[in-house]
Amino acid sequence: MQAVSVKGLITPEHISLFKKILGQQYVLADEESLQHYGHDETEQLVFLPEVVLKPRSAEDISAILKICNADRLPVTPRGAGTGLSGGALPHLGGVLISSERMNQILEIDERNLQVTTEPGVITEVLQNAVKEKGLFYPPDPSSRGSCFIGGNIAENSGGPKAVKYGVVRDYVLNLEVVLPSGEIIWTGANVLKNSTGYNLTQLIVGSEGTLGIVTKIVLKLIPLPKYDLLMLVPFASLEKASEAVSAIFRAGFVPSALELVEIDALKIVSKMVESSAVPVNDDIAAHLIIEVDGNNMDVLMSDMEAIAELLTQFEAGEIFFADDAQQKAELWKLRRRVAEAAKTSGYTIEEDTVVPRAELPALIRGVKALGKKHGFAAVCYGHAGDGNLHIRINHPTIKNSHGSKEMTEALTALFILVKQLGGTISGEHGIGLIQKPYLDTVFKEANLRLMREIKKAFDPNNILNVGKIFDLIK
Repeated sequence: MQAVSVKGLITPEHISLFKKILGQQYVLADEESLQHYGHDETEQLVFLPEVVLKPRSAEDISAILKICNADRLPVTPRGAGTGLSGGALPHLGGVLISSERMNQILEIDERNLQVTTEPGVITEVLQNAVKEKGLFYPPDPSSRGSCFIGGNIAENSGGPKAVKYGVVRDYVLNLEVVLPSGEIIWTGANVLKNSTGYNLTQLIVGSEGTLGIVTKIVLKLIPLPKYDLLMLVPFASLEKASEAVSAIFRAGFVPSALELVEIDALKIVSKMVESSAVPVNDDIAAHLIIEVDGNNMDVLMSDMEAIAELLTQFEAGEIFFADDAQQKAELWKLRRRVAEAAKTSGYTIEEDTVVPRAELPALIRGVKALGKKHGFAAVCYGHAGDGNLHIRINHPTIKNSHGSKEMTEALTALFILVKQLGGTISGEHGIGLIQKPYLDTVFKEANLRLMREIKKAFDPNNILNVGKIFDLIK
């Protein structure tokens, strides 16, 4: 990975001011730290910041942003660095603000089914904390064991449970945000209904750190379901597996998760984690992982039996039912580590397409055809229940789509197909740095103009996550 560095924006005077705000130990400019914070999980890209700051409070961030805004210093907010669209890459150098010290769950309000948290809390840590109270926070991206809640807010993350329970946006009630000017605001109220002016809360969710830096988060919770059942279904045809997805919903079932994993992706991850939990052989093309949950075990058993019967119409193979929590955990471990395993095996480019679920077969056909035309291998997996297909690409010579004319041509063709199928170019990873060249395939200029004007209203000096979603705004 070739590091790209921008120098000369940060002066010794800036460093001195930052140390006065945070203390010397939380202002980092050594080479090892800059390298660490210069990349996320996006392809093989590295861009070094000039300084890394680790604030502890909204007031710390406010003081930092006032300096940066006055001197027009680019600022890159960063969570855990698990992003896949380059949203946390400091490609213009400048200041990187890490939220890792803002890592406290502030209150679990059992009476109102809410939790108030700081942005640096790991998603799984928060889920486990509310679970102990019999409560449930459903959004669960594959990186939930390492990603931060704040990053989930920035990208409007989803995960397997989104098919039944929705995405992060559906659980955010209120946000404390530091604006690029340094002003601190709350975007809404801790209520379930709010028709009081423009919905700034939902505007911030999914804005990828371009409008403000989130410092406190109020999330809605729901009661934890008592039971869940899980089954693994093999298919000899990738298209048949995709067709079965739509059929399950048309039959009236709403699984709590419905994931598709192509066999090539499963082979890769099975080797990485040394697991034989899932049969891998040449007559299987893909698996569906299907989960149902609820409070009545008899109803869940009946639903699973009916779904299994339905799947015989799509040439499903022998169905495996997970008997206990250990088997369920093993299956989910395989699914959640697919992206990591694929990247390690050379599939460095990942796309995050989403189409109406009935169009999944057409999308997969298109992906395979583009791979043949442009000389790359592709494996597909993802949240088939809501049409969100992750596509991992392994090109023999091109490891980054960013800056590659040939790969840009191939991805443009992919996204045109996605648009024709009624979909869009990102379901949960965001636009960030690497997807922005393709926005005009799904939006008219009027859409883009409105978005740019919103950015200008929040950030007139254009300092916050500059060049993400849009190019530099003149």
